[in-house]
Amino acid sequence: MNKPVTTNEIMQHRAPSGVAASQATTIEQSRAIAQVQGALVVARQNPRDTIAATHRMREACSHMALAEHAFFRFPRDGQTISGPTIHLATELARCWGNIDYGITELARDDIKGESEMLAHAWDQETNARIINSFIVPHRRDTRKGPKMLTDARDLYENNANMGARRLRECIFRVLPVSFREEAKELCAQTLQHGGGVPIEQRREKLLEAFTSIGVTRKQVEKKAGRAADRLTAHDVGQLGIIFKSIQRGEISKAEEFPDDTAAELTHEIMATAEQAKAEPEPAGAHDPETGEVVQEGPEGITTEPSQEAAEPAGSAQEEITQPDLISPATVADLTEDARNLVMELQEKARGFDKLKALDTWFLTAAKTAMDEARLHQVGRDAVAQVKALRRAKLVEESR
Repeated sequence: MNKPVTTNEIMQHRAPSGVAASQATTIEQSRAIAQVQGALVVARQNPRDTIAATHRMREACSHMALAEHAFFRFPRDGQTISGPTIHLATELARCWGNIDYGITELARDDIKGESEMLAHAWDQETNARIINSFIVPHRRDTRKGPKMLTDARDLYENNANMGARRLRECIFRVLPVSFREEAKELCAQTLQHGGGVPIEQRREKLLEAFTSIGVTRKQVEKKAGRAADRLTAHDVGQLGIIFKSIQRGEISKAEEFPDDTAAELTHEIMATAEQAKAEPEPAGAHDPETGEVVQEGPEGITTEPSQEAAEPAGSAQEEITQPDLISPATVADLTEDARNLVMELQEKARGFDKLKALDTWFLTAAKTAMDEARLHQVGRDAVAQVKALRRAKLVEESR
């Protein structure tokens, strides 16, 4: 017949030979062992009621407070990864009952810049236990490369973040598959139904939420593939997950809603350039008295026939040269260069707030060049008018 093992026998077995454990260590070890034994006894005396646990799970998943935090999204290798969060895992552990879980920092090495962590989940009724030990480097990956962490708060948050991911997987592995899958489906349905709130109010609330973080109505419509007033319950639920993920920093706004203003302006400028290039030169009007061709300047001012041929060679009057005007073909080349430059900026500075301003600056310059090309004919006539007026003024001054 097996004899129960006492706490003292366990302590004597664990202590190395010839090494006496301190009183504080002995007390802590005794407390830990007693706590585990007590938890096992309580779990055996109060077995789990699976029907009641399922009812608690369904009740919890029907509330928006849990459903809004039940899923995450983040980018990886050009793809978007999504799944259940640690918030849903801990709530399911509470509903299932008799589960012990947590994360522990076993050691910290500031010289190596790393911490040894442990995440565990233990079903004390079935004795199913999942343990995951891992190393957390004291650094954070940024767009500019790894950044070493030295501040105590940064280290705590980094370790807690990494530990929460392992803890989530440990909890899900001790829970029944059917239990967690039903919970995920119910949370998704709650997001779609909105907890009984009418779809119109949910659409308006969603648009206001995205506006608060700088996402326009047009960007939301493009993401959903339909007008804002036609968003379905499924669309609102999925967009809500995206909004919460952006708020938690799991994914950036630029990754979910890229700013395509530059592309739209580039397309508009290119279309205008092609249209201006295809426009024929306007025919000149004939002077009824002389029969010569004259051009109309701004506001109906007509230019007189050029007198440059009548000017004697070597005239002392100032020679005024017509400035070079931008042709439609040149504008098309300039617009293409501007578009390529904007694309290069987007690649180098993706995700930065200053990108939009840079795009707008370059595209505005290209659009200004397009406007000058469109007024090519009017500008040429205006230059001729100025030349004629200045020539008359010079002649008058020479007298």
